[in-house]
Amino acid sequence: MKLGVNIDHIATIREARKTNEPDPVAAAIISELAGADGITVHLRGDRRHIQERDLRILKEVVKTHLNLEMSATQEMVRIATNIQPHTCTLVPEKPEEVTTEGGLDVSLNLEAIRRVVKRLQEYSIEVSIFIDPELDQIKASYNASANAIELNTNKYSLARKQEEIETEIQKIKDCAAMGKKLGMRILAGHALNYINIEKIVAILDIEELNIGHSIIARAALVGLERAVREMKQLIT
Repeated sequence: MKLGVNIDHIATIREARKTNEPDPVAAAIISELAGADGITVHLRGDRRHIQERDLRILKEVVKTHLNLEMSATQEMVRIATNIQPHTCTLVPEKPEEVTTEGGLDVSLNLEAIRRVVKRLQEYSIEVSIFIDPELDQIKASYNASANAIELNTNKYSLARKQEEIETEIQKIKDCAAMGKKLGMRILAGHALNYINIEKIVAILDIEELNIGHSIIARAALVGLERAVREMKQLIT
């Protein structure tokens, strides 16, 4: 299973003081050297962490795979088609949220999302859609011509009762299997950490995980290289 490391919170620390360190580009390089299979960043409308300049430099520096999380807005489509990361992951975005709260409702916004997917694919950008593990969202993502889906693991990650954990895992398994059958690449992520990762790794239809907060949090204690290596060891 592949590991995509989200380095947003390296930029969060930098933006807390509006200075030039720590540098998310340096974090991307360290993460790749430590075994990351890709680098993920979320360029938000409010630019709370990653900046457009970061994205431009990362496109030139990242040697593995650069994934841009973005809202399906005209501004973000313009930036993405100009910089051309390897992958764009469409996500919902609310100005007041601390982090992404749920998956994109593709069923409700199918035609608009289909247009964005087509536009990005015209620039040879692979498009993934971040969705909740619901079968109707899998079908809608397929109908939107997405290349891949990223299943939201937040409910699983926050579950504490065993019955609830197993219910959420089964939803993820079923959606991963359907997405795979439809020919899409299957990724997963959100609130995963070094403890709860085990049951997700066991789902063979999932080929890649995007993990950020838990890796950066551990990096504050043991260093980024070690934090990435430890996570990589857990998923391979």
